[in-house]
Amino acid sequence: MGEESIVMFPSAGIGHIVAMVELAKLIQTHRFSITILLTTGLLDHPSIDVYIRRISAVHPSISFLRLPRTTPATFTTAVSFAAKGLSFNKRNAPHVAATLTQISKTATVKAFVIDLFCASTMDSASSMGIPVYFFFTSGAAVLALYSYFPKLHEESSGSFKDMVGVELHVPGNAPLKAVDMPEPILDRDDPAYWDMLDFCTCLATARGIIVNSFEELEPVAVNAGAQGTCFPDPTRAPRVHYIGPLLAEPQQSGSLSCNYFKFHIKSQITKSTIK
Repeated sequence: MGEESIVMFPSAGIGHIVAMVELAKLIQTHRFSITILLTTGLLDHPSIDVYIRRISAVHPSISFLRLPRTTPATFTTAVSFAAKGLSFNKRNAPHVAATLTQISKTATVKAFVIDLFCASTMDSASSMGIPVYFFFTSGAAVLALYSYFPKLHEESSGSFKDMVGVELHVPGNAPLKAVDMPEPILDRDDPAYWDMLDFCTCLATARGIIVNSFEELEPVAVNAGAQGTCFPDPTRAPRVHYIGPLLAEPQQSGSLSCNYFKFHIKSQITKSTIK
């Protein structure tokens, strides 16, 4: 078949797109072409089009493909913005499946790279025999926390937001107050909680997890991932690849006003990472 390609799918919003593009810049240094799928219908902004035109001009091996417009779901009760965003990503799953099928007709898709909030698209890639990798930008400690979240869910019956005075013990993390858990998993009455539970359960089933961190920065959390203690079954924990620090370069005038800076890249993804 044709060229070897990697397909990436970030969540809606410029922050997720920029992060995925920075990873694509590393991967393109090897033999792969990159296609980044973009949603349409939530958090759209003209600055995104400006940004992707600039990236496409400078990095011709990175291309962008917009999925068909998707209408965000409506809810009968008040829900968090996280719930709306996660639902929107799930509604795009059929478009992602169709697009992967189409790309596979002319290229060998070596990997499908997604962020945590796009885990609902895993099944379509896996059913096609495409290895799925998560790109986790929040660091090793948060990865350990989210990987352990399904176990915390099993051990409690109420919402973390109501557990005043309760301290949680998570491998790779200092003791955490339950009320300080990340917003999307604070309230069991919010749909975001249940979507996040499903997504965090998917972490352990990926071919690998790419993390924007490095061992010297988070040794305890990195060790928890290496030992598998933060995953449901330590003997079947996915391989974790640390490729940070990876931050975007300052944007040129007239483009995005994101305040990012690019530091020295400690390590790069090698051909053995995705194969």
